[in-house]
Amino acid sequence: MCNRILIIGGVAGGASAAARVRRIDENAEIIIFEKGPHVSFSNCALPFYLSGIVSQSEKLVLMSPEKFKKQYNIQVRVYNEVTGINRHEKKILVKDLTTNKEYEETYDKLILSPGASPILPGSINGITGDNVFTVRNVVDIERLKHYIEEHQIQDVAVVGGGFIGVEVAENLCLAGKHVSLIEALDQIMVPFDYDMAQILHKEMSDKGIHLILSDGVKNIYENSVELLSGKKVPAKAVVMAIGVVPETKLAKDAGLEIGTTGGIKVNHNYQTNDPSIYAVGDAIEVYHRLTHKPTRLALAGPAQRQARAAADHIYGMNHNNLGVIGSSVVQIFDLKAASTGLNEKKARQEGFTYDFAYIPAADKVGLMPGSSPMHFKLIFEYPTGRILGAQAIGKGNVDKRIDVIATMITMGGTLEDLKELELCYAPLFGTAKDVVNYAALVGLNLLYGKFRQVPVTQVRKLVEENAYIIDVRETAEYRRGHLINAKNIPLSELRERINEIPMDVPVYLHCRSSQRSYNAVMALQALGYNNVYNISGSYLGISYYEYYNNQITGRNKIVTEYNFR
Repeated sequence: MCNRILIIGGVAGGASAAARVRRIDENAEIIIFEKGPHVSFSNCALPFYLSGIVSQSEKLVLMSPEKFKKQYNIQVRVYNEVTGINRHEKKILVKDLTTNKEYEETYDKLILSPGASPILPGSINGITGDNVFTVRNVVDIERLKHYIEEHQIQDVAVVGGGFIGVEVAENLCLAGKHVSLIEALDQIMVPFDYDMAQILHKEMSDKGIHLILSDGVKNIYENSVELLSGKKVPAKAVVMAIGVVPETKLAKDAGLEIGTTGGIKVNHNYQTNDPSIYAVGDAIEVYHRLTHKPTRLALAGPAQRQARAAADHIYGMNHNNLGVIGSSVVQIFDLKAASTGLNEKKARQEGFTYDFAYIPAADKVGLMPGSSPMHFKLIFEYPTGRILGAQAIGKGNVDKRIDVIATMITMGGTLEDLKELELCYAPLFGTAKDVVNYAALVGLNLLYGKFRQVPVTQVRKLVEENAYIIDVRETAEYRRGHLINAKNIPLSELRERINEIPMDVPVYLHCRSSQRSYNAVMALQALGYNNVYNISGSYLGISYYEYYNNQITGRNKIVTEYNFR
């Protein structure tokens, strides 16, 4: 029986571990140590305080020390920083930050949940300035908002295009600020493939964000940011959101093993190399279910599951550690974007042989109010058909679709399994053949060699090379916008105009969403054509893929007019 359990860090992982221990053992003495003023706050909701969606910062705090004591008989010591671990004597050294006094506490079991710290590169001049902020906790977000309001700041630069950076930029924009989002990579939101990210780039740009890609920060001044390219961006406040590093100093100093990813190394029960010490949350390295390699995953959901598993193991309960796949969702203005598992880039890096199905299908029956395209990309292994990942972007319920795929991945599902999956249907919620089922059917056709496709990423080259491209939409659709060299042969006229289609050169077909062009491809193949390809994503996908880069580079368009509907 473990009578005394100490927990370092009181946010998602630490608070969850403490609550689980109490549910198992009413007699255990549980103490949480948190160096900041708050325990159990909503980390993921922090950016929404900037726009007023969360009206008061106090609402971000989910539990108080007093409430922990009353409801769970758990002692929480805020403003108490653990500065050392004596593994031999099973003691921790604690500094009371309100009195600067140090004291020791003994433990039977110790759970580390120190989290991660924002990266602040020392190579950036001005990084320590009063106008530079990070977003890690309630104090950080209060400080940022107060500074902006006190100094009546309008120009803000956000550095980093991940979840925090994008959400901070969006909420500052909603608050009426002029926001520049700076990302060193060629896209924001790396869980998404480059082609899918273009949809997000357009949304942010359309909503007033000054999006700067493929450029980093060199200097931060009082009124501006200088980029590596030499460009200067107006900014009186700068938010650094380029990533986080695990808080491992305590673990390192105590001789606990650090993994290859830089996180604390744990076994399948979240034990460190000291069996009396567990670690959970952003500070640890975890096992990736698909790559079979260690990785890091800074998400609240996995942290809470890890906390429960660690607490269970302390009391002799088994835990089946299946690893992580990385499922996430974010709202960017009017769009919702979700992903799970591997994207193309990651699958390629890890040596998978894969293919993908990309379709912009309706998120609900078309005649229903609010029906709009949902861009859905499904990654699968070749030749097994095993599902590896998916991305979805649209105004509808992308989280529901990606949750389905996450479940399929966890269960080892294949395209055949996904094809047969029975899902809820009503016209206001989806279509009888849901987008995930539809993607499985497209994937199976590709897997079994029923047809061939080319991605939207190759269309510009095809146009520039004057490839033979057929637009099978109706004439009125074609006239509203088309690829500059595409020949319009509507599906309804295809069989009457078959003599216009060559058999001796590659022929590329598209429509609005790839469905009609797929039917055209199948018809032509049945008539003896073995030179036809469907353009995945079709005109919708092409329009979204081309738009943002066209706007920022001024390059010649390959379409007469875009179509985003």
